[in-house]
Amino acid sequence: EENMTVTEDFSRVENTYQMEAEVCIIFSDFGKMQNVCNLLIEKLGTSVTISPPHFYHTPEAVDTLRRQVCVAAVGNTRRKAQEVCRLFGQSLGKPLLIREEETKEWGGHIDSQLLNSPDPLTLQERIQNATAYASCRVFAVFEIKGKENRRNKLL
Repeated sequence: EENMTVTEDFSRVENTYQMEAEVCIIFSDFGKMQNVCNLLIEKLGTSVTISPPHFYHTPEAVDTLRRQVCVAAVGNTRRKAQEVCRLFGQSLGKPLLIREEETKEWGGHIDSQLLNSPDPLTLQERIQNATAYASCRVFAVFEIKGKENRRNKLL
């Protein structure tokens, strides 16, 4: 209920009363939004008008994206270091240093021709325009264990 606002307007038209209602809902799940829209159209038919969605990212969602991208970058770095160690017959140890070097964020883009077009953007174009992207470059130093360390542990 905290993500929904309802505005109602009652008016008298000749001998009848007419009610118009505007319902604004904030969805965090695109699939749920589609299901609710389909249900409203199915039940109310032409008496309902569904406006195109407005997409945005909450600060919490952007922060979560940043963390996920950084964790993925560290994981990728570790896997690459493991492959290099295997190539030289070594084993990878614990990380000695992990530093986030650079983080980039950018949004989707729509060609300027489409933005200046008299036709409204399609849903796919609106989604593309609202999609957030992020990348992260990390620097990591790992301990390298020689073969003799591994043999001693097995004994």
